[in-house]
Amino acid sequence: MKFLFSVLAIWVQLFAFSQEPALPNLKDFAKTRDFTISNNSNEAYFTVQSPNEEVSGIFKTVKKEGNWQSPVLVSFSGKYKDLEPFLSPDGLQLYFVSNRPLNESEENPKDYDIWVVERKSKTSNWSKPRNLGAPINTEYNEFYPVITNSKNMYFTSDKPTAKGKDDIFLSEWKDQSYQETISLSVAINSEGYEYNAFVAPDESFILFGAYKRKDGLGSGDMYISYKKEGKWTPAKNLGENYNSQQMDYCPFVHMPSKTLYFTSRRSTIKTGNNYSTTEFMSEINKYNNGLSRIYKIDFSKFIN
Repeated sequence: MKFLFSVLAIWVQLFAFSQEPALPNLKDFAKTRDFTISNNSNEAYFTVQSPNEEVSGIFKTVKKEGNWQSPVLVSFSGKYKDLEPFLSPDGLQLYFVSNRPLNESEENPKDYDIWVVERKSKTSNWSKPRNLGAPINTEYNEFYPVITNSKNMYFTSDKPTAKGKDDIFLSEWKDQSYQETISLSVAINSEGYEYNAFVAPDESFILFGAYKRKDGLGSGDMYISYKKEGKWTPAKNLGENYNSQQMDYCPFVHMPSKTLYFTSRRSTIKTGNNYSTTEFMSEINKYNNGLSRIYKIDFSKFIN
């Protein structure tokens, strides 16, 4: 019986780690996170960081004749710490997070704010970055923006009005401007850490990260909540087929294909083997080696 349970445990672990890399050419980067892709699946953006996060930049890749091209650093990134890009539903705005100063005449970085670049068409160049300003940005940190069809914005912040360490906030778009931000209900936020929310374009569900909850699998897990009669249902852990014992975070759902893209620090490095030099280097440099990497998996079972 112990043997059977051991086999089942190994099978579950292997199944839980079976998620595919988001794109083939992401294997060329040591540390990647934060993925967003256009509705037509021809344009994608993601974050590349050094192992200790001294530098952080936003990269873009496009699909030509069915093949993803080599990613390149976007024109507005490379000097400051830029991360967490999000394409608007119409593809004409790209929101991101940066510690860049508010004015080009300044050099010193500041706290993290949400910025946006815009373009007239999907083939146009991006504009210069624009800080969203108040009420979304504050003297505290704002992270991981997501904008819905109604232009409502959800994001993460550690400001004092949070229920815990980090909360997910909402700023509604009304009368052509953003309203005062509110922390989402206790169905989502707690006294701990909630962060990195993806919200369906029609706001029917929210997918987010939470750190070391009682029902967690070991570190940061992804949770889902649905909006019913105007209220969020109590969030539920996605389970071991999506989460791992390591950090799983930064979800993005490509709605047309019902595919979940997410960042994970999962590792399948095997211990106790008598490795040769070649085998050793191959093992520690494989995709799921504990560094932040972007994966994808079918998400249709969660979408009504």
